[in-house]
Amino acid sequence: MKNLLYLKDEQIKEFIQLLFYAYRETFSDPKEILSKNYFGPAHLRALNLIESNPGISLSELIYKLKVTKQSLNRVLRDLIKSKMIKQIKDETDTRKKKLYLDVEGKVFFDSVYDKQKKRIFNALKSSNSDSVIKFKEVLKKIINGK
Repeated sequence: MKNLLYLKDEQIKEFIQLLFYAYRETFSDPKEILSKNYFGPAHLRALNLIESNPGISLSELIYKLKVTKQSLNRVLRDLIKSKMIKQIKDETDTRKKKLYLDVEGKVFFDSVYDKQKKRIFNALKSSNSDSVIKFKEVLKKIINGK
């Protein structure tokens, strides 16, 4: 633990590279499935958030993805046209639309998730529980900027 207090630039650069490679490999696993539908990483990120937050509003999705409305519109048009997601008007404010995975979107998302799950599951399974817990804590701190 004492070694962590003296992280050198090279060690931090190596950690950043490892994060990049882990991201690249995890998101390249379903690349074939995505490309069949002419989808890319942006489509997958949107699907992922809609799946984990059913009924998410457009503004919430923009906020969570940290993108502009303009850049998200193209992705949403593709997903709606492909019947992956559906927009349902809010009952209290009809100007707002809530986003949900459609039946086809759920099937598609599950097939992508199954591809990614194998890599993550195998990595976690071959690690001890203390490493998994600490890794999760570090990832959360990276995400929250602490």
